[in-house]
Amino acid sequence: MAKRLIINAFSMAAVSHIYHGFWRNPATQATRFYELDVWVELAKRLESAHFDALFLADVLGVDAIYKGSADTYIEQAVQIPIHDASTIATALVAVTHQLGLVFTSSILQDHPFNFARRVSTLDHLSKGRVGWNIVTSVSDNASQNFGLPGITAHDERYRWAEEYMEVVYKLWEGSWDDEALLNDARNNRYADPTHIHRIQHQGDRYRVAGPHLALPSPQRTPVLYQAGSSRAGRAFASRHAEGTFIVCRNPEGARVLTSNMREQLRQSGRDAHDLKFMQGLSFVVGSTEEEAKRKARALDEYLSVDGLLAHISRDLGVDLGVMSPDQPLSEVKIDGVQGIIEYFSDAFDRTPTIADLASAYALNTRIVGTPEQIADELARWQAAGVDGINLMYETTPGSFIEFIDHVLPVLQQRGLAQREYSDGTLREKMFGIAPTLPEHHPARKWRHAFY
Repeated sequence: MAKRLIINAFSMAAVSHIYHGFWRNPATQATRFYELDVWVELAKRLESAHFDALFLADVLGVDAIYKGSADTYIEQAVQIPIHDASTIATALVAVTHQLGLVFTSSILQDHPFNFARRVSTLDHLSKGRVGWNIVTSVSDNASQNFGLPGITAHDERYRWAEEYMEVVYKLWEGSWDDEALLNDARNNRYADPTHIHRIQHQGDRYRVAGPHLALPSPQRTPVLYQAGSSRAGRAFASRHAEGTFIVCRNPEGARVLTSNMREQLRQSGRDAHDLKFMQGLSFVVGSTEEEAKRKARALDEYLSVDGLLAHISRDLGVDLGVMSPDQPLSEVKIDGVQGIIEYFSDAFDRTPTIADLASAYALNTRIVGTPEQIADELARWQAAGVDGINLMYETTPGSFIEFIDHVLPVLQQRGLAQREYSDGTLREKMFGIAPTLPEHHPARKWRHAFY
């Protein structure tokens, strides 16, 4: 029988996440992103369908990088307004029991001591269902919002991230030994001070004495996600991450990426399967292929080329708004754009334009077809080394419900999706191992390091 796929719902506490312009579709509740009831309804539907997790993205700034300003982002709600991802996850703890809650938090936005305590608290309240998507925030405005003049240089950001991880690992893994908690009422000894340690971290950016103020949580360290696609980002993921979000154009590209990354894991002293690869995909489902294509065409009437190009401009750090949407990509000679152009060039049967780049960037990872056709495609992705999917939505909660009602039963019948939750924490459900990190993860070197 085929090994099941991990299935996450990919969302954001914003009006417009990935498919910009779709917030205008009357079928979506995206403009109600600030209402708790909307999130509770979604989380309960995901849990009843046995999704592994709700994965919440986040950003911390809006840059003036499209047509020389931030106006398009604001007018078209391109990830602004946006609310805090960790707060949404916290609010959903009490209304779910098995669903993983993965939220994005940048090294910019929280001191590691405070962050570690907050995550331990949330992991306790959820009984071990928390995941953290580690980001370094490639945004001038995000950096400025936290007192910096602009984006920290690429390699320096990852050195910063390495120290951030060292601090939280010391707190989560090393500050409290397993023997620390006594709960001995008869002798008035709740904890043993000889097993609770100050970490005395002295680094380039942080000075943290410790000890960790929270009890070690069910997972100690949350399930770690990281989505960097650069060479430094992938090296960081090979050292730290347990899950990574990828957006490959086809299974063949995924096969190359996953193979290379697994080799990096081995070189980092980890097992090749310590990292789960989650391909970002969306789906348009029909009872026939033609019906699915009609539905896709109707959805695409809402796509905003301006909104999509603004998103791409932010990701690439290049203002595509200074060019005409009809300009052929072959004429674009701007550093930073050539790679993405080459990446999508063979997706067209004619000379593509700037506008084509926008639609390809958004729709390239969408599968349109019957439930059986979609299941066939997902089997191809799995055979290429992909462990699961981050399901992206066109309408919310409609895209998720359509997948649950029509595609999920076929996947379950084929053994590609779980029918019931297994016991334990999010890490145990994903890997079938102990609730805490395996011995060969670098965080584990801090266990018993402070005697």
